[in-house]
Amino acid sequence: MKAVRLDSIGSSTMRNVEKPVAGPGELLVRVAAAGICGSDRHMYKGEYPTAIPVTLGHEFCGIVEEIGDGVTRFAGGELVTVDPNIACGICPACTQARPNLCESLTAIGVTRDGGFAEYVAVPHAQAFRLPADLDPVHGAFSEPLACCIHAIDKARIRAGDSVAILGGGVIGLLMVQLARLAGASEIILITRQQSRRQTALRLGATHAFDPASSDTIASVREVTKGGTDVVIECAGVPDTLQSGLRMARRGSTFVLFGVTPAGVEVPVLPFDLLVNEVDIRPAYLNPFTHSRAAAMVASGVLELDALVTKTIGLEEVADVVGNAPLPGEIKVIVRP
Repeated sequence: MKAVRLDSIGSSTMRNVEKPVAGPGELLVRVAAAGICGSDRHMYKGEYPTAIPVTLGHEFCGIVEEIGDGVTRFAGGELVTVDPNIACGICPACTQARPNLCESLTAIGVTRDGGFAEYVAVPHAQAFRLPADLDPVHGAFSEPLACCIHAIDKARIRAGDSVAILGGGVIGLLMVQLARLAGASEIILITRQQSRRQTALRLGATHAFDPASSDTIASVREVTKGGTDVVIECAGVPDTLQSGLRMARRGSTFVLFGVTPAGVEVPVLPFDLLVNEVDIRPAYLNPFTHSRAAAMVASGVLELDALVTKTIGLEEVADVVGNAPLPGEIKVIVRP
């Protein structure tokens, strides 16, 4: 079968590899759609730990084609989305219901072969059914949506809250929709690209600011009369972390979601955090949220087609992952 392999840092190629089989407790899934994530680019550049060599692709859904011994939950032919994060279940973090912090966490498409391939073998417990008639492209959004739901859980948005979202990629635009569903009265997206700002306004944002052409801290403080109740940082760059903290009102919540490259240090002012009691809550991965995301995708409550920039084949994956997003790019979907 064809698969896109990360051979070394900065080197990825499509090649023919042996088709996997469903081992005991596993499913063989024929990949129907897979999303390219910013984390894939981080892994390509060596900014996020991963196994090498490995087949990337942790956002995917597909059809169950083979069932391993001991699996009774599936009969074959089901459309499934797959939670890529596999916890051990026995370490202190797992026993405290925090599987995203598992000491032995492994991840499909990160430390074991993933969805940028025609087929992938997965533990059956990681698979969740989707409606048979669902567009597989929508199903591929389940994983990033699950991570966003965890961030929204951490944010604890209350009806009438103001929310600032920094970063206008697919994550930021999913957060806009989730904040709206959570009851936020003001939703402010901050991103440089005009097309993303326009999309955000169509999806429920009340304001969209360009940090390159205006003082976004002053703008946010003006429209919220002193600062936002919740800030969600989705860009993973030092500037947005610093500016996000400065646009938060006293007693607010700051959710750190974006992946800043490992080793990058960001200066902050501890005194300001102290006297303003800004509650910083990192949100990492998707603990117990994948099934909720699958149900939300199946319900049709989210606008997902507006987030798909283009669809490509496996032969284009290495080029897309190895380069920065193109202007206007939101989500690139792979259809093996």
